[in-house]
Amino acid sequence: MTSYLSAIGTANPTHRLPQASIGEFMARALQFDEAATRKLRALYRVSGIGHRYTVLPDYGRSTGDFTFFPNTPDLEPFPTVGARMQAYRREALPLATAAAESCLQNAPEISPASLTHLISVSCTGMYAPGLDIELVNRLGLRPNVQRTCVNFMGCYAAFNALKLADAICRADPEARVLVVCTELCTLHFQKHHEEDHLVSNALFGDGSAAALVLGRPSGTRPHLALEAFHCGLEPDGHADMAWHVNDSGFEMTLSSYVPKLIQRGIRRLTDDLLRHLPVKLTDIRHFAIHPGGRRILEAIEKELNITRADNAPAYHILREYGNMSSATVLFVLRELLNGFTASDAGAPVLSFAFGPGLTLEAMLLRVV
Repeated sequence: MTSYLSAIGTANPTHRLPQASIGEFMARALQFDEAATRKLRALYRVSGIGHRYTVLPDYGRSTGDFTFFPNTPDLEPFPTVGARMQAYRREALPLATAAAESCLQNAPEISPASLTHLISVSCTGMYAPGLDIELVNRLGLRPNVQRTCVNFMGCYAAFNALKLADAICRADPEARVLVVCTELCTLHFQKHHEEDHLVSNALFGDGSAAALVLGRPSGTRPHLALEAFHCGLEPDGHADMAWHVNDSGFEMTLSSYVPKLIQRGIRRLTDDLLRHLPVKLTDIRHFAIHPGGRRILEAIEKELNITRADNAPAYHILREYGNMSSATVLFVLRELLNGFTASDAGAPVLSFAFGPGLTLEAMLLRVV
């Protein structure tokens, strides 16, 4: 039995800000002097990001015009976890709904009421009754649709959701599974001066992506057959990529060693995925790599001997959106899915994502 990624839809908040403008906000918020501001500008300039989306207009405003952060030079009193979760509850549902509706519009023969399963994914906010129940009501799903939440797993969580959808559809070819990844990363800006935090503040944006997984292909559009998954761990990176809840939000740790750790583990991960499959790395021309950052993409290219052109979809998403945690790899897969032609039929697609642990996920898909 095989399952099929049939359609993908995406959505972003209305506030689209240039990377340089966000950098200026950060320099003011961190009360940097001229020398530190120059270094921060350089960090933002070489990030590979042109724009990011956010639910908070404050990142494009000056003190006095803020609606979320305090209108004080040091942003004190700094927003609490409670304030950030209130913003998440307000903003997550419209964004997730837009992504899900976009996905279903790409599969017009699939009605919302015919969906059998809903998998909601997020690591940037939680509440109950949660986003899954609200999506059931907003999208007009059946009350008895089977719901599962994948929470707090970080950038690789879409892979776990797709694994679950794949298992459901392999067990029941009539299953119709909607996966919705929604991340409001910009709610969790932290005022720390350490390099790890400066880097994470420079990378993350907000977005939602929805994927429809079916037990049988539907319609005449290209599909992606989900052929194989493999998960690896780099225990030496346990403390280099982490995600913790503190008194003023969710705190990301992203050390400068992460690209080296991923480079060290990516060849073994790829070999383990392909070992029992009739596919070699040299057979693959389509890649959907989670753009965790420019240096991560470059490290993978170097280790697997692939070109920047091979990795173009990831660079495009990084440039236009930044890193949107779990939703990002679905944005990359959407780029590919929308560009396939008849000549791509049967072509393998190799996909990767990474997250706390240090977790490395790999997936092989095939164009149908």
